[in-house]
Amino acid sequence: MSRTLIVVIIIAAIGVGFYYFAAQPEPTPAEQVQAATEDAGEAVSETADAASETADAVAEETNEAASSITEQATEAADQAGQAASDLVNQAGEDVAALANQGQDLLNSWIEEGALTLENFDYDAIVASVQESNLAQDLKTQAIQILDDIQASPELIAAKIQELRDLLTGQ
Repeated sequence: MSRTLIVVIIIAAIGVGFYYFAAQPEPTPAEQVQAATEDAGEAVSETADAASETADAVAEETNEAASSITEQATEAADQAGQAASDLVNQAGEDVAALANQGQDLLNSWIEEGALTLENFDYDAIVASVQESNLAQDLKTQAIQILDDIQASPELIAAKIQELRDLLTGQ
């Protein structure tokens, strides 16, 4: 009977620990480790109180369960930290890919002669921006700069630099 009670208490403590861990918003890896440690500490305290009412053998089983919870919480925190690191790396790769796309677009305009200090083929450049794989907000900003160049051709040098900075992520 007492073993069954201890097993139920251990399962409840594990369930409570995982519930608290899963219900929290996305904390930083350091916060995750701290929270996991606190949750494990609370689970240990609750488990220890229940175990003090039973024999020494039951107390030993409870301590083993608490160690297991701490290990599981630490492992979960490590996994969450790795997932966050992977997301940051992927975001960096995505930004680099977008910068390369913008640079390729600029290079094609220059190679085709559509964008030089002497020539500005508004229609061809706008069409290529609209057909590109750039994000919609970048397309909108690029077209606005192109509209500025068309409206004030004397600003072409400064606006080309602004367009270059936008498309290459600088």
